Amino acid sequence: MKPNAPIEAVVFDLLTALLDSWTLWNHAAESDVDGLRWRRAYLELTYGCGAYRPYEDLVREAAAEAGVAASAADALTAQWNTLRPWPEVPRVLGDLVDRGIRLGVVTNCSTRLGRQAADLVGVPFSVVVTSEDTGYYKPRPEPYRAALDRLGSDPARTLFVAGSPADIPGAAGVGMPVFWHNRAGLPFVADAARPLLIADTLDSLGELLE
Repeated sequence: MKPNAPIEAVVFDLLTALLDSWTLWNHAAESDVDGLRWRRAYLELTYGCGAYRPYEDLVREAAAEAGVAASAADALTAQWNTLRPWPEVPRVLGDLVDRGIRLGVVTNCSTRLGRQAADLVGVPFSVVVTSEDTGYYKPRPEPYRAALDRLGSDPARTLFVAGSPADIPGAAGVGMPVFWHNRAGLPFVADAARPLLIADTLDSLGELLE
């Protein structure tokens, strides 16, 4: 399925769609199993709170709920600069830049960590929107709308690249077509919002822009 209108900008989820943050969480927890359990607890807290609370506080609370050592939360932020983009990211985003498409990111974290993470992608973004900037966590509409406002782009012409299923109704709810970069192969639970395409790599992104 193709977008209804030509795409002039692409906005990405940062910490899953572009960067391998799973490895960081697992390393900070010193266990893949503990890292996954901790991350899931964090996501439940984040999606449930809506209005912004300090990211670092949610990370610590999630560690306690998941039975992970409190030191893991400090390790996560201390090792933040070890985040790395998925292998195809520089090539795919570089191609978008060459085609004159503006790029942005919307991320559920603090402004300090969000900007650090965006720099690690290695490609310049026109806008970097964090939950701390807007006062709300995704999938509330405010972060997505902030990116659209700062880009000055029409929602129908702005593709959102989701990293998790929660981003699908969040971005679609403000009128953006959605591509789900489903790296982990999670099941899609059908609801009112459907992505244009689901793929386990960003290489498929070009199919929507041709």
